[in-house]
Amino acid sequence: MSDLVLPSEKELLLRVSYGDEIAFSELFKAHHQRLGTHIYRITDSVELAEEIVQDVFLKIWINRKALKTVQNFGAYLFILSKNHALNCLRQLAKERMRQKAIEENVVPILEEQATQNDNYYALLDKAIDHLPPQQQKVYLLSRHKRLKYDEIAHQMGLSRETVKKYLQGATHSITSYVQAHIDILAIVTLAIIFF
Repeated sequence: MSDLVLPSEKELLLRVSYGDEIAFSELFKAHHQRLGTHIYRITDSVELAEEIVQDVFLKIWINRKALKTVQNFGAYLFILSKNHALNCLRQLAKERMRQKAIEENVVPILEEQATQNDNYYALLDKAIDHLPPQQQKVYLLSRHKRLKYDEIAHQMGLSRETVKKYLQGATHSITSYVQAHIDILAIVTLAIIFF
């Protein structure tokens, strides 16, 4: 058995109110486990309960001078922690609602963007399909296979200059085709979205 005599709670509170860190540590050790269990019942989260216990004891330390007037520390502690837990739960609920609202607003925008991208790539494919066969082949070898002018020239039996002219012509044709049809695509997309 230990010869160590624990001070009364009132004496401990008085020492803490004067800034005694050792007394505060004793107060924490005496109450943190039971308080954590109490908060866990409210929050149903071990992490949140631990955080709230830390916050409550930090608040007690910051406002330690008020401990001089506390008559029932257990009741004081549980009311303080219950209020803090409820505030944390409210804040968590607000954050979840805010996150849900963001997701509800962002997901349709991303889906719309994906649809527009799909429509753009379909339009691009149509533009490539409209190219003359030689230009189309040069374009695909350059853009899709990532071959250089010399490699394309060698593969197709053309001069480097011819490959360059075919690629310039293909790029110009594709750009013109897409620009001519992009406005129609935008109108159709808007019609699908709003009707």
